[in-house]
Amino acid sequence: MSVNALSRFSILLLFLLSCNSVYTPKRRGYFKIDFPPHQYQTFDQPGFPYTFEYPVYANVVKDSTFFDSVPENPYWINIDFPRFAARIYVSYKAIGPNSFDKLRDDAFKMTFKHTYKASSIDQQVIQTANGIGGIFFNVGGNAATANQFFLSDTTRHFLRGALYFDTTPNEDSLGIVNKFLEKDMEHLINTFRWKDK
Repeated sequence: MSVNALSRFSILLLFLLSCNSVYTPKRRGYFKIDFPPHQYQTFDQPGFPYTFEYPVYANVVKDSTFFDSVPENPYWINIDFPRFAARIYVSYKAIGPNSFDKLRDDAFKMTFKHTYKASSIDQQVIQTANGIGGIFFNVGGNAATANQFFLSDTTRHFLRGALYFDTTPNEDSLGIVNKFLEKDMEHLINTFRWKDK
């Protein structure tokens, strides 16, 4: 056996012997998230047709653009959660210039646009102590939004909210944050009221 062949055989033998350890896969993990306590403040701006409570760790910002155009009225807002890179987009429309049936159907269409990524879409009827009615949507899977809702008195006011994150949708990593913010959305809904009622 030549020296060259012997050195190749030795390297091959070392390579094969070094691969005898048992492989133990590591479990996938995500960063630990420390959540703040749920505490709330009131949104009650003059001129707005609605009021509600929102978390102290969130900011309400007036929505100034809607797909590069101006919203149809000044009551569109965003509720930003900087700590979680999340935002609830809140749009308001008056019933009269818009029909309730069309606004309701549009809210369902916008939610069900996520069907191709969603593993489920659950609907829960809303009826609060303040007389507020609507639907809360919980979208499962890797859809762009996991929680949406609409509220209306069916005669004068219609408000829609949708929670989005500024990241690629991932049900596993965002699930715990979605659950945390879902409680805040429920609190917003339960404290929501129209000012003319």
